[in-house]
Formats: sequence, structure tokens, C-alpha cells
Amino acid sequence: MILLLASLFVLLVIGVPIAYSLGFSALLYFLVERPSLLLVLPQRVFSGLDSYAMIALPLFCLMGLLMNESGITSRLINFLMVFVGRLPGGLALVNVLDSMVFGGISGSSVADVASLGTVMIPAMEQKGYPKEFASGITVATATMGMMIPPSIPMVIYAFVSQESVGKLFLAGAVPGVLVGILMFVLTIGISARRKYPVEAPGLTLREAGKRVVSALPAVLMPVFVVGAVVLGITTATESAGVGVLYALVVGVFLYRGLKLRAIPRILIQAVRMSAAVMMIIGFSQLYVWILAIEKVPQMVTSFIAGLDLPVFVILLIVDLVILAIGTFVDVGPAIILLCPILLPAMKAIGVSPIQFGAIMITGMAVGLVTPPVGMCLNVASVISGINIFRIFRGALPFIIMNVIVLVMVTLVPWFSLWLPNLLMGS
Repeated sequence: MILLLASLFVLLVIGVPIAYSLGFSALLYFLVERPSLLLVLPQRVFSGLDSYAMIALPLFCLMGLLMNESGITSRLINFLMVFVGRLPGGLALVNVLDSMVFGGISGSSVADVASLGTVMIPAMEQKGYPKEFASGITVATATMGMMIPPSIPMVIYAFVSQESVGKLFLAGAVPGVLVGILMFVLTIGISARRKYPVEAPGLTLREAGKRVVSALPAVLMPVFVVGAVVLGITTATESAGVGVLYALVVGVFLYRGLKLRAIPRILIQAVRMSAAVMMIIGFSQLYVWILAIEKVPQMVTSFIAGLDLPVFVILLIVDLVILAIGTFVDVGPAIILLCPILLPAMKAIGVSPIQFGAIMITGMAVGLVTPPVGMCLNVASVISGINIFRIFRGALPFIIMNVIVLVMVTLVPWFSLWLPNLLMGS
């Protein structure tokens, strides 16, 4: 195990991509410890990808890309400006709400920053907001993208844990909305104290109605996609396929921003995004197999069950582990590696796998906006032209809201279990 972990650490430090780091490290382990199993490795990699549920992953990626190409960003901004434009820091508040809505469309925090950041960061800078604040609030609010359903990381967790995708989608909804509410309130306070500008669009009732109607198809998309799963009309994979069809109809015929000639490029982009995740999943299966061979989950379960500590203390320690790992490892690999180790231990102390999914996703969302890995930070840095540490400083007050919600979800199961139990049964 020392060889396994040390080799992975060295490979990551020298800049080898995470997928290949996992593969090379696992290969080294088998060469040294169990060379008789080398011929089985390709089979293990491909069998790890052979899952019907994982078809949803590229489809959700494609759905988000199609809607983004349709030009929904400006429609959502205009729509939200109707409701919050006259409040202090109206544009900053639109940024918060936009991330909440857009996260439910794209399912990805990184996609949120890439799409909204290119519009919101320059717009806020032109209105007099410091670039550090504009970039910070954009990356921090993007964390809702992987919490509010449909969520790509939740699909990965469902694949690893063999739990219901629909229940996990619902488990992330309340924590995601809570993060949005806390960030909204914080933004009002900061904007009032710093005297950030009020946006006064001066809309007539008719124009406001036009904006609402224009944005409605995009706003309803998450409800349509997730609702089909919750009501048992479709599986998560089928729902993702229907979502792609919905995105095509809205983009081509309603918004008319999606051109048919752009579809091949979008398909290639979706394949690349999905392939990157699939490579990580495939090679990480070797790691999971090694953990099973070495009986690591059983050892961790026995260790945690034997601790003479209250359950809430154990859970807070697990929170710290998730936050620490998320700082250095991207979301997908972290879920794939941590879940097989920690989930059996969580079950042993009475924690629901659905609640643990919400805990893990809420905690990992923080890692997207913390140096040195922080994918959202790096995307925002490219857009804004300032380094990731300045962006992190601007995001820090908002990240604290994420941590508060993480503690709430950890200590109070109701926040993650109420909605799944209400709509899909316990």
C-alpha cells in the first residue's frame, strides 16, 4: 500500500494526468505484488465501464452543451434582472441566482464558470465591481452546479455506490438551494456595505413578461429532466436522453440559437468531456480492486466502528478528510476512490448512503474553488486574467457558506433525506 500511494503521489506531483497516474500506480503494484494477475487488468478496466447507468454521463454533458450553445445565458440574466435588479448589488445577485438555475441545466460547476463567467465577470467589472470580487463570487456560486440536480458527480457517486440516481439528485437539491440562499443573503450584505450599484432596468410589465416567457423553457428543463426520474416515468439514463431531445428542440426551434452546423462540434466536445471522465473511472477501478484485495474497506470500517467517539464527531472528521482530499484531487477521482473506502464504514455507524452522497458532493464542491487544483479557479483565472489566489480570496466569504451547509447536511440527516423520502419513499 505504501508503494501504491507513494507512486501515485509522485506521478501527480510531476504533472502526470490523474487517469494515467492511477493506471501506472496500480500497474506498478501488480508488477511487484501480484504479477500473476497482470493479464486480468485490461478486463477489470473495461468491466468497470460496462454500466448502463454510466450512459447518462455523456448524455447529461451533451444536454448542457446544447443548452449553452442555444444562448440561454443572456436570457437567464435578463429574466433574473426582473426580480433582483433593483436591489443593492443587483448584478452580483443575478450572478448567484444564475448559477443556481444554470447549475440545474449543465450539471457541472466547471461548465457554469466557463459559460457564465465569460459574461458576468466582464459585465460586473464594467459596473465598478472589483475584478477579485466578480471572479470570486462567480467561482463560489458555481459550486451549486454539482449539487442541484441533475448533477454529473451524483451520477458518478450513484455508479460507485449502486444507489438510486433519482434519490441522490433529490438529496442534493435542498443543500444546493441552501447554499444559494446563504450566498444571496451574504451578497446583499456585502453589496449594501460596499455600496455596489443598483440595476434599474425600468421595465414595463409587458417587457418583464416577455423576459419571463423567454427564459421559461430553460428554467423548466431541470424540473422536466429530474421530474421524469422521480415520478418513475424514465430511468436516469432515459431521462438524460429525453433531456438531450428537449435541449435540441428548445435550441433549434424555440431559441433558434443552436445551429445545425454546430452540432457535430458539440458532439465532439461532449465525447471529449465524457472520455476524460471515463478514462479516470476505468483506471480507478484497478485502484478499487486493489483496495478490495488488501481489505482496506473492512479495515477502515473496523477502525471507525471501534472508535469510542460519538457518531457526529466521526462524521465531522470524515468532513475534514473530504475537504482535504478535494483540495488536491478532482471531484470524479475523489468520489471513485473515497466512496468504496468510507461508505461501508458510514453504513456501519448508521449513516444512510444517500445522506453520505450529499455529504460527499457538498464537501467536494468546496475543492473546486480551493487551490492548488481548483478547476473552477483555473477557468476563472483564464477568463479574468488574475491569479487563482486572488480569486480564492474574493471567493472565501462565499466558500464559508458552503462549509456551513456541509456541517448542516452532516449533522442533520433531514436536509438530505427529506426530499428523497417524500417523493420516492424511504
